[in-house]
Amino acid sequence: MEPRRVAVVGYDAAELLDIACVTSTLEAANWHGARPPYEVRLLTPGGLPITCGTGLTLQGQQSLERTTGPLDILVVSGGIGHKRASADALIVAHVRRLARESRRVASVCTGAYVLAAAGLLDGRRATTHWRWAPRLAARHPEVVVDADPIFVRDGHVSTSAGVTSALDLTLAFVEEDHGADLARTVARNLVTYLQRPGNQAQMSMFVGPRPSMDGLVRRIVEYVTGNLTGDLGTYALAAEAGVSERHLTRLFLKELGEPPGRFVRRARTEAAAHLLATTSLPMAAVAARCGFGTAETLRQAFVDRYGIPPSRYRLTQQREEREVRTTRPA
Repeated sequence: MEPRRVAVVGYDAAELLDIACVTSTLEAANWHGARPPYEVRLLTPGGLPITCGTGLTLQGQQSLERTTGPLDILVVSGGIGHKRASADALIVAHVRRLARESRRVASVCTGAYVLAAAGLLDGRRATTHWRWAPRLAARHPEVVVDADPIFVRDGHVSTSAGVTSALDLTLAFVEEDHGADLARTVARNLVTYLQRPGNQAQMSMFVGPRPSMDGLVRRIVEYVTGNLTGDLGTYALAAEAGVSERHLTRLFLKELGEPPGRFVRRARTEAAAHLLATTSLPMAAVAARCGFGTAETLRQAFVDRYGIPPSRYRLTQQREEREVRTTRPA
C-alpha cells in the first residue's frame, strides 16, 4: 500500500505551530489506523536546519530543491519569515514546481503569501491570518481574499487562517481521505474541536482583542453589545452618538471595516451562537434575546454568517460537549 506523501515547506522564521499542527495531526491519523498512511516530510531550502520564529531549530528532512512528486498534499507554512520567503525566487519557484506535482496544495496562515507569489492563488478565493489579510489583498489584487473563515478550499488549493486553524484544515483532509469517524478520533486525541467548519469566523467580537478605535465608535460598540434588543438602526445609533448617519457610517468603515448595520447583525448573530451553545432556550427565545424579530430572521442571519442553520449549530455543539464529557478523566 503506497503511503500518501505529504510535504510541509518550512523556512527560517517559519512558525513552529504552523508546521506542528499539520504534522502532528497526520501522524495521529496514522496512529489511529489511517490506511494508506501519511508519509510526512519537512522540506527546507537545501535540507538544512531552520530556526523557527519561536527561536527553536528544526532539522529539515528533505531538500526543497531535490524533492519531486507526485505528492498527495503540499503544505506551505507561515510565520514572521513569510515576507522573506515569498520574495525568495528559489523557494517560490520550487513551491510552484511541486504544486504541479501535487494532488492538493495548501497553506497555513501567512504561507498564503508564498502561494500568491507563486501565482497559485490567482483568481481563487483565499484566506490568511486576519491581521495579514488586508496586506495580502493589497499586494495581490488578483487573489480574492476573505479574512473571515478559518479555512477556504477553492478547487485543489486550500488556505487556512492563523496558526491553529491548520488543525481544522488538516482534520478536513483526514475526513476526506479516511472518513468522519477517524477524523473525530484524531480530534479527540488532540483535545481539540471536533472539527470546526471552514466557514466559521476567525475572530469573535466577544473574545477578540478590543481594537484601538475612535472613542465615539468604541462607545457605540459598547452600546450595541449591551442593548441587543433595542433599536439599533443606523439612525438611532447616530442619534445616540450625536452625529449624522453619514458620519457614523464613515467612522465605522474606517475603524471596523463595516457599516453600523452589518456590525449590529454580526453582534446579534454571535450573541445567538453563544446562547445556542450554552443554553436550551427555544429558538424563538434566542431570537428575541438577541434582537431578531423572529426565529426565521435569526436563521437567515446565522446561515449568512456561519453557513449552517442555528439548529444544526446547536446539535454540533451538544455533540461536541458529550464527546468532551466522555473523554474527560474522572
